[in-house]
Amino acid sequence: MKQELADSCTSKYLLPVNSGIYMADPSAKVFNGKIYIYPSHDWESGVPENDNGDHFNMKDYHVFSLETIDGEIIDHGMILDVDDIPWAGRQLWDSDVAEKDGKYYLYFSLKDKNDVFHIGVATADKPEGPFIAEPAPIKGSYSIDPCVLKDEDDYYIYFGGLWGGQLQRYRNNKAQKTGSEPDDYEPALCAKVAKLSENMFEFAEEPKDLLILDENGNPLKAGDHNRRFFEASWMHKYNGKYYFSYSTGNTHYLCYAIGDNPYGPFTYQGVILTPVVGWTTHHSIVEFKGKWYLFHHDSVPSGGKTWLRSMKVIELEYNPDGTIRTIQGQ
Repeated sequence: MKQELADSCTSKYLLPVNSGIYMADPSAKVFNGKIYIYPSHDWESGVPENDNGDHFNMKDYHVFSLETIDGEIIDHGMILDVDDIPWAGRQLWDSDVAEKDGKYYLYFSLKDKNDVFHIGVATADKPEGPFIAEPAPIKGSYSIDPCVLKDEDDYYIYFGGLWGGQLQRYRNNKAQKTGSEPDDYEPALCAKVAKLSENMFEFAEEPKDLLILDENGNPLKAGDHNRRFFEASWMHKYNGKYYFSYSTGNTHYLCYAIGDNPYGPFTYQGVILTPVVGWTTHHSIVEFKGKWYLFHHDSVPSGGKTWLRSMKVIELEYNPDGTIRTIQGQ
């Protein structure tokens, strides 16, 4: 399969560059004919920067909407605060929203009072919220970065993240006394996938590994930092195929793999977005009014501060064979 560079489009900041409002990890969904964006909310908390991401000390969520991709972005205000989540500790990280039967379900990453990440759920009657959190996280959940795919009548949740996301602490869905990444020559740790229950508040099954294979059908290795999964799961469908996209973390690529069903396995295809300014790369992909868009972020407006990021959007294009044209980070 071929991989071409997309040079016909330019990334656009969704909020004014000098607004002083910093939003990251944009999860974009189409509800009621509009794009709704659910980002994490960066702020200057004063926590020192480290590899575990303690400086990403988010404490609330806002929701934004667009009626057209070039139109005015509307801030609907705060939809959930960490103080309103009964089991909350700190760090309200990435989230995603799904709709079922007129109800909206916000899935979010948050540390509990023991500093362990879990995935919580909050509900609302409108996509712009406000959302009310459940009293406890999803039973058996761990790590970060939930993404939900609606596929026919079923809903699947994808999650996981290394280093500060704590995925390396788990094997077979069980916490380990000491957790570490595999050796470089061993298979890489996988993102997780589980079908959601009918009530949308629980896993309907034990989470499974989402396996990414190389061009020879072998699992990607832990030492393959340019291709292996690190965090930022996203799943979308295009022409009947399932596209799993993700961040490689410390090498700063957005990559993708293609499979034939929601569970995989998935075969690595290439890079969607080359590195941008700022340590993290996190995204969503959505179709809107006949075109596809990549929502992501960078740290240019804040002068490169990795904990003060700004949302961007750019058109995403496919090659005739279904591969995605690589976008150069700007």
